[in-house]
Amino acid sequence: MPQASAYHHGDLRAACLRAARELLEEDGSAGLSLRAVARRAGVSPTAPYRHYADRDALVSAVAAQGYEELAGYLAAAHPSPASAGDLAAVAVAYVRFALDHPALFRVMFAEPCDQTSEERVAATAAIREYVRGVVHRAFPGVDPEALSTTVWALVHGLAFLHLDGKLDASTPEVVDAQVRAAVQALFTASATVARAAASSGPATA
Repeated sequence: MPQASAYHHGDLRAACLRAARELLEEDGSAGLSLRAVARRAGVSPTAPYRHYADRDALVSAVAAQGYEELAGYLAAAHPSPASAGDLAAVAVAYVRFALDHPALFRVMFAEPCDQTSEERVAATAAIREYVRGVVHRAFPGVDPEALSTTVWALVHGLAFLHLDGKLDASTPEVVDAQVRAAVQALFTASATVARAAASSGPATA
């Protein structure tokens, strides 16, 4: 019986995603193609096209899985973050996810994806809303949109700095300390600027 006949009732899509993840871990995104996925999954070269129109569509599906797993990391760090300390713990989890899954993380954020993929768009929006919600609960008096963008940019930058060897990632403890210190520095500086602005009073003509 041909191998391809084993994939039915939706199994083909799951098999393709598993194959794509395996290829990512082994060779990075350079080795990720629909033909390579077909070979790894043991199906015909055209079989993946039943679910993925092209490589970008496959990448989007893999990225969507990554966003879901990242959300799990963040929730495990703190189920309901509501303070600056909680936010620091979530930031550590974000960076730890990047270090634990470097190829997947790069696909999620550095690879072009199918902009029409509803799955990817929804998964990305869920992460954005998660960060916005944390910021709103931790800092109710500030603009959640602006601060959540700032926090995400900081933490995301820290993730890539660690991934690319620009910051010490030798041990989890070192990474934890660096990320927490950076987040704390952001909020300390923001508080200092706010106090200085308040003490100076309104500008006079």
